[in-house]
Amino acid sequence: MVDRAVQQMAAQTLQICFEPLFSPFSYGFRPGRKAQDAVNQALVYLNEGYEWIIDFDIEKFFDRVNHDKLISCVRKEINNDVILHLIRKFLKAGVMEDGVKVKTAEGPPQGGPMSPILANIYLTELDRELDKRGLRYVRYADDFLILTKSEVAANRVMESVSRWIRNKLFLNVSAEKIKVVRLIKSIFRNSRFGEIQSDLYD
Repeated sequence: MVDRAVQQMAAQTLQICFEPLFSPFSYGFRPGRKAQDAVNQALVYLNEGYEWIIDFDIEKFFDRVNHDKLISCVRKEINNDVILHLIRKFLKAGVMEDGVKVKTAEGPPQGGPMSPILANIYLTELDRELDKRGLRYVRYADDFLILTKSEVAANRVMESVSRWIRNKLFLNVSAEKIKVVRLIKSIFRNSRFGEIQSDLYD
């Protein structure tokens, strides 16, 4: 209980520091934001003519986050040895599998108070890259969509962003799950973010 309380206080400190820095198009694990807000923003893009969507799926995000990269992301805004040591300790705490504690070399342990805020800190690097490219996107935790005006542009963006994620975030986009599709607005309006099925497309 004491350990969890310390983590909760650390998470609140990180939230206070990083929340103003997060993208307005990031909706997961943030106060006052929900998945429906992400859907509504995607509809704004759709009404502006951005009908082609790339639905990205990052493979095993919470298992594969690079610890050193994550610490580096935090240090850019909070260069505090106590906080950084606590985060490192949390990352190395390990997980229980069949009653046996297993060390974690990658990824934040899921379910801890710090996991959601650390995920958003890590993926803020992605948001900033998409902003720099002038892309229309919405992100909910590790699920995100990018919308374009043509299929050619969508395929080009899919390849370049997947490559950037691999080279800069040390993560892989699922080749089996990523897809480029043209949306039907009336059906998309009633769909859940990250769960758009093949029968929703033209």
